[in-house]
Amino acid sequence: MDKRFARKLLAVFVICAALVSVSVSPAAAGASAVTVDTLGPASAVTSTSVAEQVGDRIWTVTSGVSPIQVGAFDPVSRTVDRKLTLPTGAGAWAMTHIGADLYVGLYTPGDLYRVDTVSGTATKVARFGSFIWSIAATPDGKIVVGTYPDGGVHEYDPASGATKTYGAAVPGQQYVRSIAADATTIYAGVGTRAYLIAIDRATGERRNVLPAQYADRTFVATLSLSGTKLAAGLSPTGTMLVFDTTDLSNPVEVQTPGGDQYVTAITIDEPTGDIYLGTRPSGTFYRYVDSALTRLGSPYDGAYFNRIFVDGSTIRAELTSQVVEYDSATGTFTGTDLGTAGLPPAPEQPMGIAATATSVLVSGKAGIQVHDLAAGTSTRTFLPGEAKTLTPVGPDVYLGVYTLARLWSMQPDGSGLRELDRIGNEQTRPTDATYDARSKTWLIATEPDYGKYDGTLTERHLDTGDLEVHRGVVPQQSVRSVATSDGIGYLGGATRNSLGTEPILPEATVVAFDLRRNRTLWEVTPLLDAQSYSDVAVYRGRLYATTDDGRLAVLDLRTGKVLSTVSIGTSQSQLTIARSGLFGTDSKRVFQVVPQGSGPPSVTTVVDGLGAQIYGFPLITTSHTGDALYTIKGRDLVRIGNLPSEK
Repeated sequence: MDKRFARKLLAVFVICAALVSVSVSPAAAGASAVTVDTLGPASAVTSTSVAEQVGDRIWTVTSGVSPIQVGAFDPVSRTVDRKLTLPTGAGAWAMTHIGADLYVGLYTPGDLYRVDTVSGTATKVARFGSFIWSIAATPDGKIVVGTYPDGGVHEYDPASGATKTYGAAVPGQQYVRSIAADATTIYAGVGTRAYLIAIDRATGERRNVLPAQYADRTFVATLSLSGTKLAAGLSPTGTMLVFDTTDLSNPVEVQTPGGDQYVTAITIDEPTGDIYLGTRPSGTFYRYVDSALTRLGSPYDGAYFNRIFVDGSTIRAELTSQVVEYDSATGTFTGTDLGTAGLPPAPEQPMGIAATATSVLVSGKAGIQVHDLAAGTSTRTFLPGEAKTLTPVGPDVYLGVYTLARLWSMQPDGSGLRELDRIGNEQTRPTDATYDARSKTWLIATEPDYGKYDGTLTERHLDTGDLEVHRGVVPQQSVRSVATSDGIGYLGGATRNSLGTEPILPEATVVAFDLRRNRTLWEVTPLLDAQSYSDVAVYRGRLYATTDDGRLAVLDLRTGKVLSTVSIGTSQSQLTIARSGLFGTDSKRVFQVVPQGSGPPSVTTVVDGLGAQIYGFPLITTSHTGDALYTIKGRDLVRIGNLPSEK
């Protein structure tokens, strides 16, 4: 959420209130006078997460957009010359093929489609829960899949249409993030605690073949199998293990250099046995042969390799929105943007929002949509990651980026993008951010990596560049939300520390933290059974805290005492402060919260029927001048003006 108006508006609140009362008539202040202007798709992108080569075409599928588009890229003409739409799903992480039939595993729901690449038709053949993470074809023509959140391994037989399940690869683990199979065995890469499970296809018997010294990893996230050679990528250390499947007890460790944490793609060249791999966050391409790892180059900083294809001397890779070809003679890459090749951008589910004097910024997959307020146009700025938080401060906008909790800055027009720092400390997902003008400090709340515990409050001092990371400042929780006032940070916790963990505490807490002295002033549990405080905001000398189950608590800033509570809906909400008051959204509607002389505040709907299709948390921000709100309706950006004043 955008809290940058809080300190400024509190300082001039009396003046602003007087101006509003003069310029707005009682009739105009009513809900019927509110204006809603649609500014077009909030964020549009061509984003892919997986690819597969069938014949002479590289097939890929869009993610995070609706409807999903499956496209075939011709490397000769460098165009997407075949395309079809899938009627279900939000995206895909999994593809494989048997002959000319392409199999695509989707998420939300976990539908499995067969695409006949000759006729260009698609048929849904099975459903495996809500999320198919991984997929592979067996030598005898079966399809095996790994799923979330059951952490299951399943099988589909194209000949009969029958399905079977092998159950959870590891009881209690939610992810089968990677999968491979030979004639007798399924290999399942598991997380959030790393396992490599070998499952006997005939009996269902299983064993963990990951050596004990790697048990502290979070995922076996990538697998590639060719003959008896099995290569596995481990997170978050950027390690690759190479197994001989005839004796799985002694894999060879290959450690990628430079601090990369993920091996996102591995391909074993069948004729030679050479292994090609791509890593992040650097986006580096390697070849492993004769026990030596050789750096081949990088298409660009932060490149995400989805799939690598080796065809003799020709090497290609499919990235987030490109297909690149590697020239081994020069060590360079030639890229083709899939959007211009024929797989055009489509409206996606937005992830973050902020307003500046000249633009409204909406983040999504691998980029930020810059809406130019004067021109009424929008452009896309590439970002190697997902900006979960956007915080305008002076002439710059500061970004908290997933994964790896990376900190970036840019200018309001999308130019000048640069990485500033990384939070580290096993953190991966920024959840909220704000700016403390008193200390000139950008505050970022984070959630730890998969399977890890204790989020952070991070202080990035913009005047010095110093970074302070306070892990566990909200004890035994991730930090879900942050607000600030007079050098005090107010933090909302979430009992679920990270994906793949079980809560330690029965209820979430709210913490007041002195930024100058680095000490906790108070910690309270405001509401019974609250699992997460989706937002906190300081307004009129009180702390407002919303929960993920639709409640709001008003707290005393000095002591944390609960002054009042009120129901504001049934789900999580985000808050923002405008000239005329405190507003929020739960993605269904925009509402106004008005303090009362005594008792709980009143909550009134300002705009209804948003039906916002967002990825993550509800999105709302206040215009630079404080006289309007920006939020999401469907997948469009809307401006809400002529806001009601408090009564």
